[in-house]
Amino acid sequence: MEARIREALTELRPFLEADGGDITLDEVTADGVARVRLHGACLGCAMVPMTMKAGVEEAIKRVAPTVRSVEAVNMAVVA
Repeated sequence: MEARIREALTELRPFLEADGGDITLDEVTADGVARVRLHGACLGCAMVPMTMKAGVEEAIKRVAPTVRSVEAVNMAVVA
């Protein structure tokens, strides 16, 4: 499952990099939480909540439907 999630994030990466950001997968917990880490311009960006919900969470759940939520571990944002 983690390999599929990493591949989904790789597909999103060009969009984040275009704005100076990036994302990596830290872990997927046993209870179905995908924990990601945001980098660069994503830190402190006002668009992070929308990006997490409409981009990251959607992409992850498409390839790993058992994931129940996605959270950014280095921000106070939970999608």
